[in-house]
Amino acid sequence: MSPLHLLSDVFIGGGFIVLGSAWSVLYSAQRAGQIATTGLYTYVRHPQYVGFILIMIGFLIQWPTLITLIMFPILVMMYIRLARREEREALTQFGVAYANYAASTPAFFPRRLHPSAKQPH
Repeated sequence: MSPLHLLSDVFIGGGFIVLGSAWSVLYSAQRAGQIATTGLYTYVRHPQYVGFILIMIGFLIQWPTLITLIMFPILVMMYIRLARREEREALTQFGVAYANYAASTPAFFPRRLHPSAKQPH
């Protein structure tokens, strides 16, 4: 067990935890016909894609082959495009409520540690 292997395991395991947590919130919100804004969705609009990217980083660290080096940026761009398409659909479905959520919640990188923290202006 090398340090890089352990680091990759942290990314992969963490990614699966993020993914599982995000999907349960998203599933509940979709069933209720609401915007997912609780759990990890309090911090970022697309935690499910953050989870996928963390998993991919873990695999990239563990197996830095030519194919993983080529596929990583391609997959990241695909997830970003998918997220943007889903945002357009959510804006159509939820209107101002989604626009307000998107304006106050970053897409992929949280800018605060706690949802009640004040935003710097």
